[in-house]
Amino acid sequence: MIFLARWLYRRSRANRPRPSPKAPIGVRPEPEAKGNLSLVVHQAHYDMLSFFRNGQARFFTLALPVVFLVIFVSLFGSGTVGPFHAKESTYFVPGIAAMAVVSASFVNLVISVTAQREAGVLKRRRATPVPASVLIAGRALTAVSVSLMVIAVVLVIGRFAYGVDVPLQALPALALTAIIGSGTFCVLGYAVSTLIGSSDAAQPIVQATVLPLYFISGVFVPGVELPTWLQRIAEIFPVQHMADALHRGFGPAGQASSVAWGDLGALGLWVIAGLVVALRRFRWAPAAASV
Repeated sequence: MIFLARWLYRRSRANRPRPSPKAPIGVRPEPEAKGNLSLVVHQAHYDMLSFFRNGQARFFTLALPVVFLVIFVSLFGSGTVGPFHAKESTYFVPGIAAMAVVSASFVNLVISVTAQREAGVLKRRRATPVPASVLIAGRALTAVSVSLMVIAVVLVIGRFAYGVDVPLQALPALALTAIIGSGTFCVLGYAVSTLIGSSDAAQPIVQATVLPLYFISGVFVPGVELPTWLQRIAEIFPVQHMADALHRGFGPAGQASSVAWGDLGALGLWVIAGLVVALRRFRWAPAAASV
């Protein structure tokens, strides 16, 4: 994500008008003088307000994971799963948490970035003195914050509504996994947005992409209940590794506090692939203007 932001910033800096070295008295300085960190926080605050004002984004990102948690635990939560005979309610909590991360960091980002690009919003933002790195980092920070927020809601509901034990020693590993996973899906979101030519096609494409992966990646259906060939296919994609890393936090006491470095390493490979696509194809202008 940092490499993508820096590359886009260097690429467009030469074509952007530069401020005069000395601003006249009484004129506010350019935003760069305030420091990029404060600009990122300001941009993230703006993106967060936009997110909460969007009813569709609120439903699919905040409410839908909770709805799925209630449905699956109510229907299947009384059984056990896996070699450790864990309750299925315990299994569904980290699975739905993985879904929440994907929804906040990938689905919502692809839809919003594509819509803003096709409406000319990204092009107008890029014409401002705000660096591209700030715009991208602010959007990524919003996705990470929303992901952590939804995971916290899912864990609280699982704990108090369904008696799912949330080990305190596992919380640091779960938080690290959520942050790295959210960043990974942000990079993939920017990459996939370059492959979508219109805002109308964004939501059907991303839903058709993630829904099958939810079913084969241990989110809705335990992986041990799937055919071996489906398990092998799921291991290729990042949703499986995100779900497995979160499931580790609800495993036996010896595993709960440890980080699933193997799964996070697999997510890192997807970050590299996403960066390659995004760096080569990402555009601020509408798709029609790039033809």
